[in-house]
Amino acid sequence: MPKSLPSRRRLLQSTALATLSTVLLPSTRADAKTQAFDYPLAEWAPAHTANYTASNRPTSHPVDFLIIHMTQATYANTLRIFQNPKKQVSAHYVVRSADGHVTQMVRERDVAWHAGNWDYNTRSIGIEHEGWVDQPAYFTDAMYAQSAKLTAAICTRYGIPKDRAHIIAHYEVPGSDHTDPGPNWDWTRYMRLVGSA
Repeated sequence: MPKSLPSRRRLLQSTALATLSTVLLPSTRADAKTQAFDYPLAEWAPAHTANYTASNRPTSHPVDFLIIHMTQATYANTLRIFQNPKKQVSAHYVVRSADGHVTQMVRERDVAWHAGNWDYNTRSIGIEHEGWVDQPAYFTDAMYAQSAKLTAAICTRYGIPKDRAHIIAHYEVPGSDHTDPGPNWDWTRYMRLVGSA
């Protein structure tokens, strides 16, 4: 016995539901990008909640610093590390080397675990840059430019002075045993870009 065809009404309802679900529900496509919460030019790819502390900054803690890091890993591996609950590490943003693409992984109101110093974690925004400290090829024009725009926007939002006393290297955090962003990071160039962004 042949099946009856769906009614016109049923077809319209199915089409409407499918359209509504694509508009209201987040896409499950692998290439879908969601805009970040705090920086409109960033993509949102959340770190695992086991890798940062939920907070209500700047009410709970003032935001006084930006800390510049190098990932010592590829961009893709860095995202995976921050999304792995066993790693116990995160940063607010990751900047890709090739094109300067910015991904936000922790809300600025929350405390990312990036500085290795709890006091500095609570009072800073961490920005990771794809690459290795001893491989200058990763220090691209695009990465510098997009990171500087991000840094300038954060400084403006929180009233942080755009100077080296407030935009610091990971190695400058008290008690740090890290060397990033390393000797190949051009601070003069970066601070000039931040100032003009």
